[in-house]
Amino acid sequence: MGPTVIAFAVAFAVFFALFFWIVSIYNGLVTHRNRYKNAFAQIDVQLKRRYDLIPNLVETAKGYMKHERETLEAVINARNTAAGAAGKAASDPGDAQSIKQLNRAEGELTGALNRLMVVVEQYPDLKASQNMLSLQEELTSTENKVAFSRQSFNDAVTTYNNAREVFPSNIIAGMFNFSEASLFEVENPGERAAPKVAF
Repeated sequence: MGPTVIAFAVAFAVFFALFFWIVSIYNGLVTHRNRYKNAFAQIDVQLKRRYDLIPNLVETAKGYMKHERETLEAVINARNTAAGAAGKAASDPGDAQSIKQLNRAEGELTGALNRLMVVVEQYPDLKASQNMLSLQEELTSTENKVAFSRQSFNDAVTTYNNAREVFPSNIIAGMFNFSEASLFEVENPGERAAPKVAF
């Protein structure tokens, strides 16, 4: 073997090593991105369940709360806004603006539910209603699942963001436009508490 053939073989080996190294990093970034998208899909499932429970809660309360129309409408409006924001965020969980809008809408919904629960306290017959107690139990369970799903999503986003920011992955991430993903956080500290649904 002459020096030219050896140089060519070494260049060829270096090229393929570099190629497979880039492919490996790229595939790792794609895997991490898909994990956080899947984690958001789990949030979406729980939020949809929550949104489905709210009209039942309002309908149950409506029969007892004849003079609380404004409170009930505020809950439904907040629910519809949150459902729309969740749909938009589900289409691209990596979009920081969509996640921020969902955070805001979820905070408003939590506030509206908290106000509803305060009003419900004034209606002993409603508090004792078997239907209301059942809905309360389902909503509490769903709130816990939402919190768990948010934690899983935020863990997946953190892993993805770390993978795209460390050297040398940051070079590949920049070349292939892997943008930063946003955490699903509550913006207003007063909204951090789940709605109190105990009767």
